[in-house]
This record gives sequence, structure tokens and C-alpha cells, in this order.
Amino acid sequence: MSKRMFAVTLAFAVSLAPLALAESAKKDTKKAETKKTETKKEDAAPKAPRLTVVDPVKDFGTVPKGEKLSWAFVVKNTGTADLEIISARPSCGCTVAEFDKVIKPGETGKVTAAVDTTNFNGPIAKAVTLETNDPSTPNAQITIHATVKPYVEAYPAGFVRVNLLQGETEAQSVTIYSEEEAPFEITKIDAPVDWIKAEPVKIENTADRAPDVGRAGQTQYKLNITVGGPDAKIGPIAERIIVHTNSKHQPDYPLTVSGVIRPTYRVEPTAINFGEVAPNDTAATRAVTLRSNSLKAPEGFSVTKVESAVAGVTADVKPTANKGEYEVTLQVKKDAKPGDVQGDVKIYTNDKVTPVYTIPVRGTIKAIAAAAAK
Repeated sequence: MSKRMFAVTLAFAVSLAPLALAESAKKDTKKAETKKTETKKEDAAPKAPRLTVVDPVKDFGTVPKGEKLSWAFVVKNTGTADLEIISARPSCGCTVAEFDKVIKPGETGKVTAAVDTTNFNGPIAKAVTLETNDPSTPNAQITIHATVKPYVEAYPAGFVRVNLLQGETEAQSVTIYSEEEAPFEITKIDAPVDWIKAEPVKIENTADRAPDVGRAGQTQYKLNITVGGPDAKIGPIAERIIVHTNSKHQPDYPLTVSGVIRPTYRVEPTAINFGEVAPNDTAATRAVTLRSNSLKAPEGFSVTKVESAVAGVTADVKPTANKGEYEVTLQVKKDAKPGDVQGDVKIYTNDKVTPVYTIPVRGTIKAIAAAAAK
């Protein structure tokens, strides 16, 4: 290239440099304005929380029956406003949950779920539903998985049920067996009340063993349970016998005792109020019925006598056509003095628990003439 041509080219390049610099500056200005606009849009956008559960499922694998499982799930707020956890609703009563109520933007919190495996066998999946103020995903679910293995169990079931009259007793038995490899022993029995008794007896005879349960060749026990007696209170039964063992995985086994204890007989009504009554009124005669609650032998119940301590009121008793049923008749005497009356009628029975039943009686006796005048 000649010197002249080189000089011309250099001059042309130099003349273009200011134009290139101006264009570059223009582009930089445009980029800055665009970024500024985007920043303004972001600042103008409403702030909102965003719920993110880091790991929503925890699998404990195989666990011994009765073990209490607990896990703290990590919850992150990836939004721009405070995340509020409004509630954590377990799928069943066996699961409880605690949680951080407010999580700041960019921070993490915890939701702790706990599961009691006492009443489960085999695979379980217990969920907790989270309710939050995240507008895009208000609800999320965390779940605990496990396979519950009973190392100590009862055959045919881990409970006994009874339906007793007060004073009666009932005996039942279950077989306690184990899946442990080491020799199995029952070390202690804790009964909840004096009128529930449990006695373990090691099964020595092969024919008495529960079939096809527990580890082959492992020791089994017959647990003899007696419920009831004179100290048992009327009402529902919801108790637990605790069987303590040498099991490595499941040292304590709870056995449920449920049912009801009923009164030996019932009385209807349990009190009498004559109101205002004249001796010749129909309402001057009232009846009280006593019925045996025994389903097996109602005829074993009897009323032997009645006594009235209410002035102007007599009491008589007679059996009805139904077995174990009696009717006590209370009658205002024809010559009863006008005025208020109050007292008790005692009913004597052959029942050993409640031999005497007291009926409170009250009322106001009007004179026959006065009643007729009205």
C-alpha cells in the first residue's frame, strides 16, 4: 500500500471514531434507562410472601410399635413479605404439630410434626396441612412415613371389653408374644386401678401357644385379666394395663381395658314431687318402678319391703308381670293434713351393692273441701 493510500485510510478511520463513541454512549444510556425502568416496576409490584418447603416428606423406615416419631420440617420464605403460618392441621389425632408463626423474607422456619405409633401396625403416612398467607400457594402438606413393626403384641387382640353389673367380675385372657431374637420375658405388670388385675403365666405346653404369631420358639405368656368387683365404679371403662418386658425395641406394651359398669337395677323416677294435690285427686297416687339390669338372671333381683317417712303418704310394693321388676305405689292418705310435706321413702332390696334405695318426696296437700270449692 502506498503512503498516500495509508494516509487516506487513517484519516477516514479517525473521522469515524467520534461517531462510534457517540453511538456507544447512546446505547449505554438506553441500557441504564431500561434498567431504571425495570427497577421502578419491581419497586411498584406488590410485596408477597412465598412458601417453600425444603423437604416435605420424612421417611423413618421401620420403627418399633409405640415409638414416638418427631421431625422438624424446614420451611423457607422465598418471597418479599412476611410469611405467616396460620395453622398446621394434622390428618389424625395421633399427630401433633408445632410451628414458627412468622418467617421473614429470605429466612427459614420450622414445622415440627410428631406421631405416636402406639396404635398402628405396618406402613403409615401421617400428613400435616399448612395454611399460610402465601397468595399463590396458600396450602402445603408435610408427611411422615414409617413402617411400624410390633416387637411385642397380644393375641387375639391388644384389648379386652367388658359389660358388667356393679359388683360383678369377669375374667378374660390374652397371649403376649414377641418378635425379638433374645429370650423374651415379662418383668412387671402395672394395673391402673385396684379392681383391674392382670397376672402373667409363662406358657409351657405347646398346645396352649397362640398359633402362627411371634418368632418361632420364642416364649409366650398367658395374661389373665380380671375386671370388676365391689370397688368398681358405675360408668364407662377406659383404662390401660402396662406390660413391662425385656424387649430391646418395645419394652412397654399397653393393653386397653374398655367397656361399661352398670348399676344392678334402675329406678324410675328417682324422686317424687306431688305438687299441690288433694287426697282424692288422681295425682295423689304416684308409682316408682324398679327393674333388674341383669340380662342373664333378672329374676334374682327382689324388693323385700318399703318404708315411708313422709307424713300423710303411704308406700306399698308389688311385683309386676316382668321378671325382676317391681312397682312401688305412693299414696296421699285420705285423712292427710293440709300443708307442705317432705321426706323419704326407703326401698329395701336383696342387692348387695345398693341394698336400700331412697326416694325423696315432696308436695303440698290441699284440703278436700278447699279443692272442691276451687
